Amino acid sequence: MLQLLRTNSDNKDFVYLVKLLDENLAKRDGDEHAFYHQFNKIANLKNVVLVYIDTIVTGCGAFKPYNEKIVEIKRMFVLPGARRKGIAAKILIELESWAAALHFNGCILETGLKQPEAIQLYEKSGYKKIENYGQYADVKNSVCMKKEIQPQIL
Repeated sequence: MLQLLRTNSDNKDFVYLVKLLDENLAKRDGDEHAFYHQFNKIANLKNVVLVYIDTIVTGCGAFKPYNEKIVEIKRMFVLPGARRKGIAAKILIELESWAAALHFNGCILETGLKQPEAIQLYEKSGYKKIENYGQYADVKNSVCMKKEIQPQIL
């Protein structure tokens, strides 16, 4: 049974998955990993989604406010044995729904050319490539994307 949990970055299961994510990215990114790592600290993330399958933590994602209207999607990861089953898409939908409930109207994210499966997921989920933003502006390996969402009106 698949269960989604909204939590924060203090959750020990999230910390565990992020450790595995960072190990994976260090292998993929090589020497560039240190540059990206500085922008991926997880302390004080208030919006984290975890996926459990039969009580086993299997995937995660998070967002943080980028400005008053847009959130930045961060720390998306699914355990290798659970990939290609729609779990990451479910995490992304839950993050977008949560952001909309908090009255945000867009999501941005950064991924890398060395993560083609991530690019494919985001494109399939309605994200469009945009000009690299912020600290990623001049980084050749970075791919930045954006999706508009409908903020929920009370």
